[in-house]
Amino acid sequence: MVKPMSDFTLSLQITALGMSLVFGAILLLWLMMVILTALTTDKEPSTEENPASDSPQPVPTPQADSKLQAALLAVAMALAEQSQVSAHALQEPPTAIVSAWQLGMRTRQMSEKGTFHRH
Repeated sequence: MVKPMSDFTLSLQITALGMSLVFGAILLLWLMMVILTALTTDKEPSTEENPASDSPQPVPTPQADSKLQAALLAVAMALAEQSQVSAHALQEPPTAIVSAWQLGMRTRQMSEKGTFHRH
C-alpha cells in the first residue's frame, strides 16, 4: 500500500520546483545576455600599423564635414546660451504673521473651548 504524502512534504517539493524554475530562468537569461553581448560588440581595430603602407589620411567627405560643422555650431550655441542665462533665486513674498487659515483654526479652537468672548 502506498503511503500518502504529507502536506509538509508536498509543500517542500512544490517550493523546490518553483525555486529551481526561477533560478533556471535567471541563469538562462544571463547566458543569453552573455552570448548576445559577445556577438554584438564591436571588435577593436588592431593597433599595428603597416609601415609599408604610405597611404595618406582619409579625406573627410562633405557629409562628415557638415556633421562636424553642425556639432561645432551646436556647442557654440549652447555655450552662448549658457552665458546669457540670467536666472536668479526667487525671493519669497512677504507673508502675514498669522495666515488666514491659522487665524480661522485658532478662532474655532478658542470658541470650542469657550474662552472666546464676543463684545
